[in-house]
Amino acid sequence: MSGALQGIRVIEFANYVSGPYAGMLLGDLGADVIKVEEPTKGDPFRGWGRVEYSSTFGSVNRNKKSVTIDLKSEAGKADARALVMSADVVIENFRSGTMQRLGLGYETFIEANPGLVWCSITGYGADGPYAMRPGYDTVGQAASGLLSLLTDVGNPKPMGISLSDHLAGITATNGVLGALIARFRTGRGQKVETSLLESALAFCGENAARFFENGKTPSRATRTHQAQVYAFTASDKKAFVVHLSSPRKFWEALARVAGHPEWIEDPRFATKESRGKNYDVLDKALSEVFAANTRSFWLDQLLAVDVPAAPLNTFDDVFADPQVQHLKMRVDVPHPKLGSVGLIRGGLSLSDTPLSIHSCAPDLGEHNEEVLAPLRKR
Repeated sequence: MSGALQGIRVIEFANYVSGPYAGMLLGDLGADVIKVEEPTKGDPFRGWGRVEYSSTFGSVNRNKKSVTIDLKSEAGKADARALVMSADVVIENFRSGTMQRLGLGYETFIEANPGLVWCSITGYGADGPYAMRPGYDTVGQAASGLLSLLTDVGNPKPMGISLSDHLAGITATNGVLGALIARFRTGRGQKVETSLLESALAFCGENAARFFENGKTPSRATRTHQAQVYAFTASDKKAFVVHLSSPRKFWEALARVAGHPEWIEDPRFATKESRGKNYDVLDKALSEVFAANTRSFWLDQLLAVDVPAAPLNTFDDVFADPQVQHLKMRVDVPHPKLGSVGLIRGGLSLSDTPLSIHSCAPDLGEHNEEVLAPLRKR
């Protein structure tokens, strides 16, 4: 069956993560995605791996065609203009104003291609006092406050995943899909804008709403105390987590598994609010209990009485997990040099227009003749 976006052409002027991730998500949905790269080295992520294949590049550039265009040359600009005129969607993640300086800004095309949906992803927004600052993932996490909720600000550690980059890509995809739906009604495209700062801050809406309510600056511990979230290390040095949330039955079952049913009515722990106030006391007591046996022992006990709990998996655990295997999250995609490469499928399913991964990331300029030659003949 065809994808939901079959027939939609996306031109991607984007490097690294945010723009390419948005393009990849649209490609998974069936769009025809053409990635424009500079001719000598292409997207810098191509160099983050082996000569024949960069897994970093491959992770966000499947289901695309690659063309090489020198955007600083007149011939290259002519090719770029022709591509944009053939497009339903353009995605770009250059620094604010770059496409305009190249003579390739949105305003150049809105009359000649009125149905065009133009998506621009920046670091801090299209304008404002920070608009011209370099925007990369960790600065997006930090400036938005997201990082303050993920690390101890007194002893900060950067994250092992490009969260704000990926969030910007997801936010951009949502905007593009909304703009395409609006185009079906009105016949007109529009400009879609997001940034690492905006998308990461929007993701922190729960903590922001609480800050607006009480004026208290949230930290990593704020939600763990309120949501009753715990992490423990068992006797075999393997970690696991427990999320009690609101239903009292989870707390009661946890106390019994821990061998302390008397805690259920203990004034320090009897209510969600009192457990939050005495979080550190309870955390220390439970940590001592759970250090006495293995992770598998405790998880069996907890899950048997319906306590929300899970192993803190590393990736070798994840891909051996029977539920992950059942969901077929890993997809092995044919590769012309390596035989196949492993990728993660999109995290949703559509019953009538399923997502698909039909190709791995393209070689640099692999589709120059296929894509550019017909445009040059017009």
